[in-house]
Amino acid sequence: MDVRKWVWSACALVGVVLSGGGRCRCDSTWEVPRFDGWYNSLGCPRRGAAGSRLVRLLPSQYWDGVYQPAHEPWQPNPRTLSRALAPGPSGLPSTRNQTVLSLFFGYHLAFEIFDSRAPGCPPEFMNIQVPRGDPVFDPTATGTVILPFQRGPWDKESGQSPSNPRTQVNAATAWIDGSSIYGPSTSWSDSLRRFSGGLLASGPERSMPRHGGGRSIMWSAADPSTGEHGLQGLYELGHAWANENVFTAAEGIVWFRYHNHVASRLQEQHPSWSDERLFQHARKTVVAAFQNIAVYEWLPAFLGDKELPPYPGYQKFVDPGVSPEFQAAAMRFGLTMAPPGVYMRNRSCHFRAVTNADGSSSPAMRLCNSFWKRQSADVRAGQDVDELLMGMASQIAEREDNVVVEDLKDYMYGPLRSSRSDLVAVTVQRGRDFGLPSYAEMRRALDLPPIETFEEISPELNRTSPQLLHSVAQLYGGDVSKLELFPGGLLESLDGPGPVFSAIILDQFERIRNGDRFWFENKQNGLFTDEEVRSIRRITYHDVLVAVTSAWDTDVQKHVFFWRDGDPCPQPAQLTASMLHPCTNATRLHYFEGSAAGFAAFIIALLFFPVASYLVACLVAYLQKYRYRKFERRSRNSGDRTEELAVGITAFEWQSHDNQRPPVRVEVEKRRLQLFDRSGSTQRCLSLGHQDHLDVLLSNDRHRKALLLKVPKEYDLVLFFDDESKRTEFIKQLRLEVTDFWQELRVKEMSEKELLKEAITKDQRAQIVETFIRHAFSKVLEIERRDAGDMSGISRQRAREVLQCELTAAEFADALGLKADSLFVDSMFTLADKDGNGYLSFQEFLDVMVIFMKGSPEEKSRLMFCMNDIGGTGYLSKEEFARMLRSFIEISNGALSKKQAEDGITAMMQAAGLDERERISWQDFHFLLRDHEKEIQFAQLNVKGMETQGKKRLSRDQRVSFICPANTGARTDGTEIRRRKKLNVSAPDVYVKPKREQYIKNPVRQKVQQFKRFIENYRRHIVCFTLVYGVTAGVMAERCYYYGMQAEATGVPETSAVGIIIARGTAAGISFLFPYMLLTVCRNLITLCRETFLNRYIPFDAAIDFHRFMAMTAIVLSVVHSLGHVVNIYIFSISDLSILSCLFPRLLANNGSELPPKWYWWFLQTVPGMTGVLLLLAFAIMYVFASRYFRHISFRGFWITHYLYVIVYVLTVIHGSFALLQEPRFHIYLIPPALLFLLDKLISLSRKKVEIPVVRAELLPSGVTHLEFKRPQGFVYRSGQWVRIACVTLDTDEYHPFTLTSAPHEETLSLHIRAVGPWTSRLRELYTEKTLLELGAYPKLYLDGPFGEGHQEWIDFEVSVLVGGGIGVTPFASILKDLVFKSSIKSKILCKKVYFIWVTRTQRQFEWVSDIIREVEEVDTQEMVSVHTYITQVAEKFDLRTTMLYVCERHFQKVWNRSLFTGLRSVTHFGRPPFVSFFNSLQEVHPEVSKIGVFSCGPPGLTKNVEKACQQMNKRDQAHFIHHYENF
Repeated sequence: MDVRKWVWSACALVGVVLSGGGRCRCDSTWEVPRFDGWYNSLGCPRRGAAGSRLVRLLPSQYWDGVYQPAHEPWQPNPRTLSRALAPGPSGLPSTRNQTVLSLFFGYHLAFEIFDSRAPGCPPEFMNIQVPRGDPVFDPTATGTVILPFQRGPWDKESGQSPSNPRTQVNAATAWIDGSSIYGPSTSWSDSLRRFSGGLLASGPERSMPRHGGGRSIMWSAADPSTGEHGLQGLYELGHAWANENVFTAAEGIVWFRYHNHVASRLQEQHPSWSDERLFQHARKTVVAAFQNIAVYEWLPAFLGDKELPPYPGYQKFVDPGVSPEFQAAAMRFGLTMAPPGVYMRNRSCHFRAVTNADGSSSPAMRLCNSFWKRQSADVRAGQDVDELLMGMASQIAEREDNVVVEDLKDYMYGPLRSSRSDLVAVTVQRGRDFGLPSYAEMRRALDLPPIETFEEISPELNRTSPQLLHSVAQLYGGDVSKLELFPGGLLESLDGPGPVFSAIILDQFERIRNGDRFWFENKQNGLFTDEEVRSIRRITYHDVLVAVTSAWDTDVQKHVFFWRDGDPCPQPAQLTASMLHPCTNATRLHYFEGSAAGFAAFIIALLFFPVASYLVACLVAYLQKYRYRKFERRSRNSGDRTEELAVGITAFEWQSHDNQRPPVRVEVEKRRLQLFDRSGSTQRCLSLGHQDHLDVLLSNDRHRKALLLKVPKEYDLVLFFDDESKRTEFIKQLRLEVTDFWQELRVKEMSEKELLKEAITKDQRAQIVETFIRHAFSKVLEIERRDAGDMSGISRQRAREVLQCELTAAEFADALGLKADSLFVDSMFTLADKDGNGYLSFQEFLDVMVIFMKGSPEEKSRLMFCMNDIGGTGYLSKEEFARMLRSFIEISNGALSKKQAEDGITAMMQAAGLDERERISWQDFHFLLRDHEKEIQFAQLNVKGMETQGKKRLSRDQRVSFICPANTGARTDGTEIRRRKKLNVSAPDVYVKPKREQYIKNPVRQKVQQFKRFIENYRRHIVCFTLVYGVTAGVMAERCYYYGMQAEATGVPETSAVGIIIARGTAAGISFLFPYMLLTVCRNLITLCRETFLNRYIPFDAAIDFHRFMAMTAIVLSVVHSLGHVVNIYIFSISDLSILSCLFPRLLANNGSELPPKWYWWFLQTVPGMTGVLLLLAFAIMYVFASRYFRHISFRGFWITHYLYVIVYVLTVIHGSFALLQEPRFHIYLIPPALLFLLDKLISLSRKKVEIPVVRAELLPSGVTHLEFKRPQGFVYRSGQWVRIACVTLDTDEYHPFTLTSAPHEETLSLHIRAVGPWTSRLRELYTEKTLLELGAYPKLYLDGPFGEGHQEWIDFEVSVLVGGGIGVTPFASILKDLVFKSSIKSKILCKKVYFIWVTRTQRQFEWVSDIIREVEEVDTQEMVSVHTYITQVAEKFDLRTTMLYVCERHFQKVWNRSLFTGLRSVTHFGRPPFVSFFNSLQEVHPEVSKIGVFSCGPPGLTKNVEKACQQMNKRDQAHFIHHYENF
């Protein structure tokens, strides 16, 4: 406490210094008082200042002892109490003839010393429930009407405990220092000043103050009678509530005029004085006059000749603080004196009629219709104010008793939602809000005689109105100790305030006077001389009125607070409510009325942001595809360009309603009709000789262009010609062709629509063929009817079509996935077509399928033999055997070159002994296949759509095991295999019998084991995921808890609790996710951290996955955040301004207007709103373009839109820094990761602008560009790492990632880039011979990197498996070269064995990989690398179509010790690799290895299959397969 006193003393000293500055400013020798009341008391500078605490006379009486007010049922309903307490008619005059002027001067004096009516923050409501059936407020007896009441402001340091209960604060200064004239602050005073001549600023009329405009200093409640609101029309005066009614405004105008009157006289006397000096001298004079009138003239009049004791001089220890008993009870006694209306008169005693709102006239201005008037027809000019003041001086107030007129009791102004209220009930409720003591306790504290019954309160009232006391007593249960202070004070008052109210009022004014260091009678402050003090003591309110109005000295009485007989201008009559215009009923206003449509439209517009972004992305994708196609067309050789169709008749083939019409060339010759495309390839060939007649349908409308040729057993031919003449020419050729062979041509015309409806389309035919094949398989295999194309649900005609369907050779070839001109198809179709009609019937197709699907190896080999025994001799000649082998080799779809095919045929013929024999029998052929009987046993003929049918068919993983030997029935363990490898025994076979799972456990234990292995495998991911999302959930929960439970100071419980909790919680999550998302793309930082111990705890491989997860979480939270704000803005748009000003004190000030800002203000006129809308737009663009589809189509579009992240972070900082609801916190999360990200960017930028010269460029097959370029100085990398490059000639800001194919020991860097998109295609074109001739040199590159990824960790595993698909083999090219180099120099590395699986469509697709593998095989003397090549273009070896091809490959390897396909020593396989079997074999070959690294790179389908296989293997309690993958 001593420290606090010392601090206040220091502040006081500073105040004295500042005050000294004030003296210099106005050239005065006296201390200028502050406007806010500070430093009046030097010992306690805050005492009596604006915002200081109220000073209780007695301890508070809260229901909980801290801050909760007493309420029903412990206290009576305020409205019920009001009706029982203050009933009675109006029109009873004051017993002491007090004037209305005295009443409203008292109102103005109350404005001077206290103001606690403004709502407190956070908003707390004590709404008054109106009793059902209330005749004024609830005439329809709904029982739902309330009178709004919001608790007043309080000191936030109070209300913590019973020893520190809630204490309200006073917004005005407690001193009588003119704050109601000049305002409670310097800024307020400055806003009222003219800064010329020491005057206050006036309006157009010099005697009137300015009207309000855009300023918000004045309280601007709505006019309850008209609903008008806003600042326009309100006077700018010293007190915020000065415009509460016309009469209090007139009092404020009096003192405004008096200041200017005094200032003008001073200027006349002292023309050399500055404006500031004139103002301060006028101010101190006006304040002194006001002090004198208030304390020595008005107070005795109000209290009934009770006066303050003589002034004892300044008492510095006296606290002038306003007591809640005075403010909320005693000073409210003036309510009983308020009349229903106020007269207006002129100097000649003419009491003028006033004009009502409806145009009628009344003898006086109605009080209830005069609240917050903006446009009063009766008070417009200064003269009107004079007449109003003279009328109030002549009018006698209502009697000083308990009766309150209906204007205040039933028609007091209220909020816009219900514009009328009950001032008596509100006063009772205010007393409870302030925790006032009871009436009985107050009497005891004032040493007044105690009372035991209600009758003892006022014997006179008990005599005249016993029923009134009985009604009040009944409400309090007959317990007088419960009687509240304000009702008790009213009941005891008679002819003026009673003893309790009088004592409280006298105490208050005495403390104000005696504790005021600047009181005009204080001779120590140097404000006035003794003579000036005596002069001020002679000033009366009469003198002030005469000085500032048009009234002469004799026009108003000397004692203006009383009207005595003989005084000028008596009132015509004591006003009653019946003499005046009735009070208007309550008006209601719905804040959101008229805004719903606009609000909904705006929200829909926000929802369309992603849609608009999607449309833009589609447009960009279309343009990108268009440009790419244009580029491809331009890049083709001239020989490949489209030539005009010169031979035949040109037309357009129609195949279905959904497809386009491709241009075709039609030729009719030799009983065949052929269709060719633009390149000259045969599209379709129809035989015209197998039918007696041809049906042709022609269209007879729409320019007669369409023609339909019915084709039995096939889909119909529909052609569209350019014009009718071409169609006629085609029919002419067709007629000539069929006439030569005695066929009939039937021509029929119909509409084009009917013609197309009549056609059997290609799709319809395909459905029939599919059902045909499925039904055939249902006969051969054990397939359920629903899977075989059950025909029970189709029409009888459709079933007949299916069963009568016959397959053409082309359809048969398509079903097998082969070309129609394939030798294999020709041989097989000829064998199956027993009737030789050129079509396969259902039974013919069924017969051949039975053998292929269920036949024994002997039957299958005999069938293949018979397919090629054309003459049926039982022998195959040398030419027929070569033809058979060629038919199987054709199935490789170009996987073998012509030379490779001839080499394979030669090897097989040598194996068959045909180099010495001219023919072989079936027995010789079957003996040739003896080593491959297992393959033939499982071989089947795969038909499209039926690959997975058949219950007995074994899966690929069951049939194949990579490394287990096949030449023995016994199982060979890994030790034996390793022993054989050391002895240089040939590689083990690739196939063993199907074997069962070796590890069979209890299902529960198995699940537990799987879970344990899952945790072990992904522990790093789980920890990081838990950490990131745990922190996110934590910060969200903390904010939600704060705003939901702890933040009473926010006012959330009274407004949009759910919306704000959601918005702030999600904002906290976003504030964490967005900054730390940057760390996942700090490539240099990640590369560096990979080399540290952190790599054991953080899955750096999953950085981009984490980036995606965090980004998607952030966008979801952003959407939820936005939805929360949509709810908030709707709630804000229907909430009172008093609530919003508590929530947003920096943004909104409560000026009483109640109207909240419109919804569009929040969205479009606030910084958070505008930045929020822009952020949603940026998110919509970024996330749509970042989707996989658009990212692949237009990487540049993705890259450019992702640069919006800069704008996003700037907008996010601005969005959060405006601090509408809380202090900014985003920077707390942003600074650490932003600094690291900035450092990472600076490192990349330092490298990006260094031009790297290209040493060698080579255009390889399959669109691969090989670039070899200079290695920058200090460029250190590991095999498997990648770089980002940009081309100087192309867009320099577009960087693309590529894996280095060079090894770290090489002097240059190399990349193999496949042209699969616009940028890579343009890059390839740059290095063509033609472009290089134009440029004169290789275009240079910009290089950024190297960057680490999981592939570089291959060296950390004893056994590593490398799986490359397509161009995804690039990282493994570097790894294989690095491995061989390290082994050649006998470098000590952990890795002992590497298995490389190369998955390619055809080995010729990436021949450069074969070169690298060949180099590895030559150098790999220690057999560290085992290579397995998979050619996916060829079906797997257990497809009968590939069986012979597989046999050729094996025989070729025996003869030449290399693969027929690749020329490598490594084994070549067909189809897709069975990863599960391969990994299972690894566990057997390397039982001592606990962890095996698996590294895959390629298309997503490949890496997903590898991941699934690893997951399946990791379920077992064996070696742990750790998978690292990358998709390009």
